[in-house]
Amino acid sequence: MTSLDSARDLVLDKDGVQLAVEDAVATVTLTNPAKRNAQSPALWRALAQAGRSLPGTVRVVVLRAEGVSFSAGLDRQAFTPEGFDGEPSFLDLARASDAELDSAIAEYQEAFTWWRRSDLITVAAVQGHAIGAGFQLALACDLRIVADDVQFAMRETSLGLVPDLTGTHPLVALVGYARALEICATGRSVRAEEAERTGLANLVVPAGELDGAVRDLATALLAAPRDAVIETKALLRGAAGRSLEEQRTAERAAQARRLRDLAGIGD
Repeated sequence: MTSLDSARDLVLDKDGVQLAVEDAVATVTLTNPAKRNAQSPALWRALAQAGRSLPGTVRVVVLRAEGVSFSAGLDRQAFTPEGFDGEPSFLDLARASDAELDSAIAEYQEAFTWWRRSDLITVAAVQGHAIGAGFQLALACDLRIVADDVQFAMRETSLGLVPDLTGTHPLVALVGYARALEICATGRSVRAEEAERTGLANLVVPAGELDGAVRDLATALLAAPRDAVIETKALLRGAAGRSLEEQRTAERAAQARRLRDLAGIGD
């Protein structure tokens, strides 16, 4: 039914990231369960490449992970003097110029930005631990279905860092400033019941039912015409930054485009 099933085309398989496509559904899988899908610059580059490699037919992207944990966050090897093979260590980056350091972080962030494209709906299927960069990767998606054993945590502050992989904006939007500050400053775990209650999770299911729930959601998301979904997503994503009058104007313009398209008189 979706790329969670066996009939799929493997588009990318490198550095702990696999991209498979079946018709209108793409599945991005984190494939290093032995390290609990810990993240590295190479993995981030592979995630960014996955976004660039999506065929134009894709409408829904599912993000999932092999093993018992979604992602344990940044691989601590990044903080060792040797870092990763062929990569500058984070200690080396700290000694770089302001422009070089900013450019490096911006490149890392690219792995977390494309999930918000208006022509896609992205769904994270999250089980077990989603820590730090793992939490932020789940937050990069439009929707999150989680297993009942999920544990979200933002541990960057406890390491003397800040969440810098685009997670702060969606976290505040979902749970509000005060709760977002408390989650980040304490580094505590957010479990399934709280995640669903506060809006971090759209749905909580038993761990054994996670893939099936994602398949059902992907099918439902494909039911409406693509252009109507694209316009609706754009309206909703822009709503928080607009006044009511600005949103009314945006709604009228979007509906005019849809009516003309349905009538066969669009541009």
